Amino acid sequence: MGTVHLLQPWLVFDLGREMQVLSWAINRPGFAMANRIVWREVRNADLPVDLDVRDWFSQQLSTQNYTDAIAFITSRDVSCFTRHTAQVGEISAQCIATVGLSNAERIGHRVDRSTQDWGTINIAVRLNVPLSQTGLIEALSIATQARTAAVIDAAVMLETGVATGTGTDCIAIAAPAGPQDYAGLHTDLGEAVGAAVYAAVKEGADSWKSSVGRLIEAQRATANP
Repeated sequence: MGTVHLLQPWLVFDLGREMQVLSWAINRPGFAMANRIVWREVRNADLPVDLDVRDWFSQQLSTQNYTDAIAFITSRDVSCFTRHTAQVGEISAQCIATVGLSNAERIGHRVDRSTQDWGTINIAVRLNVPLSQTGLIEALSIATQARTAAVIDAAVMLETGVATGTGTDCIAIAAPAGPQDYAGLHTDLGEAVGAAVYAAVKEGADSWKSSVGRLIEAQRATANP
């Protein structure tokens, strides 16, 4: 099992060993070998319009000796992270997530967010079973499906319909390297990944709705009496 360390504004998911990781994270995207996945909490003031975000983030990672990590940026309070582990047979899937929905979107549509704060959903999954790159790709697709199902069930309503995610979501999935190519919904692995990610994202979405979401709704009501 991996361990989680809250070092605000950082959140560190120590995988316990070097693993193959697949993600589209801002630092070390694609297939990479890593032993930790990290989050950096930011505020609007941290990221002015003219800032080179990649350069700034590289410097931030360097100061913490995190340049070897798979790394996310989030505006969500990282202390609000959620974690769930699902065990199916011999398969264990551990999910750590931060969930912010202030820039929620419905798939196939876009809402103008140019004057609003940004949020994101960042998900890291650690698996105990060795997977090939093909297996990691399928496992990532299952994690993405679980994220979407959880957001739909959280029922965040937009002018375009019920939200299915945000405009800046990112997922990283980690597993030892091995020969296993399959991680679909009919497998123990697919069931475990789906259960862990769904539970973590749903809990995070519900928490966001009851705090930040209510504040946003109250602000809208005041602006549009």
